[in-house]
Amino acid sequence: MSDQSAGNDTVAIKPLAAADFEAVVALDQMLSHASRRGFFEKRWQAMARNPQAFVALGAYRGTAISGFVLGHVLQGEFGGNAPAVVLDAVGVALEEQAQGVGHALIDHVIDAVRALGGGELRTQVAWDQSGLVSFFARCGFALAPRLVLERDTEPVTF
Repeated sequence: MSDQSAGNDTVAIKPLAAADFEAVVALDQMLSHASRRGFFEKRWQAMARNPQAFVALGAYRGTAISGFVLGHVLQGEFGGNAPAVVLDAVGVALEEQAQGVGHALIDHVIDAVRALGGGELRTQVAWDQSGLVSFFARCGFALAPRLVLERDTEPVTF
């Protein structure tokens, strides 16, 4: 991939490797204050089986991961014909935030979407994660014209 200037040093954006698993899990846990190891294990297994169905990039200063983004490719979803990438996870080390690392990762994901012939990049954010919502807004994301509805599967009495 390529190098981006972020802060005072150069950040290299390149595909995540199997060896990056523990660093990604640790960074995500530090940022989210919870372990999502099971999610990442499943994602890494799926990426190993079908790498072209995923976009998985890391931001590196030297050999250390300072950020990551994981997304999966959907074909013909959301009422369209072109591929779309859905971001599943993104994280940037606290000391790297507000230095362009996250923007560089998103820019590279956009390049990957375009290379696939797609025109959409989507994600979901919990309403109370205002920092993440602000980050995505600064990256050009906007509210989608859809509502996500959910309910648990317990019986409902009408």
